[in-house]
Amino acid sequence: MGKIKSTVLLALPIIMVMMLFSCGGGYKKSPLDEIIRDMPNDQVFSIVLYDMDVEGSVLQRYLHQYQVISENSQGEIDDRTTEWYEVSDDEFNRYINDMGMEIAARDSTGKLSKNVAPPGYNNYVGNPKYGYWNNSGGTSFWAFYGQYALLSSLFRMATFPVRRSYYDDWSGNYRGRDRRYYGPSGSGGSYYGTGSGYSRSSNPTASWNNRSRSFRQQVSQRVSRSGSRSSSSGSARSRSGSFGK
Repeated sequence: MGKIKSTVLLALPIIMVMMLFSCGGGYKKSPLDEIIRDMPNDQVFSIVLYDMDVEGSVLQRYLHQYQVISENSQGEIDDRTTEWYEVSDDEFNRYINDMGMEIAARDSTGKLSKNVAPPGYNNYVGNPKYGYWNNSGGTSFWAFYGQYALLSSLFRMATFPVRRSYYDDWSGNYRGRDRRYYGPSGSGGSYYGTGSGYSRSSNPTASWNNRSRSFRQQVSQRVSRSGSRSSSSGSARSRSGSFGK
């Protein structure tokens, strides 16, 4: 009996680890929150989901890579692409349709937004400090002043211009809400977001785009199921109150 008991005790940590991974890998601190924490408190920035990938077969690692566009006190624009960060399957699922989009931004007033939006919409587009609406041929589209021409390049606006109607639709119906704006309806597919022409143009060598369609679908189904389990668990906790009481 003593040997059996010892064997069971030794096996418990292994079983617990297996249960942890089967339930979605456990809690992982969001690297996005860490990047935001390390930015100067008064710095204007925009963080774009630049790329994503999945590694491993049995125990999979979900990965994100970000593009950080920031502005210093002299108004100079800086652009950098981060290293790869491991994220939870729940966070991967949360942004799986948002590659190439802005997932966090802070404006000149210090207001932080984590509402997903087309790149540049939160801070720069529509802001008279950076540019103006140019009316040409009966169409109004956003144009940056010369000193902010880099932003136009970073946001791919020569190829994917921001029309006034797009911005007004986003500002009136999506801004500040937990809704994603992927561009005008009836445009023959998403204008922004994962798999869109915009996303592929922004990062032609993206790891996620080079994965097979079947692989992407399998990952999407897996993390979606995991997200459903997390939601169900959270609902159960909210109904029963805090654990340990």
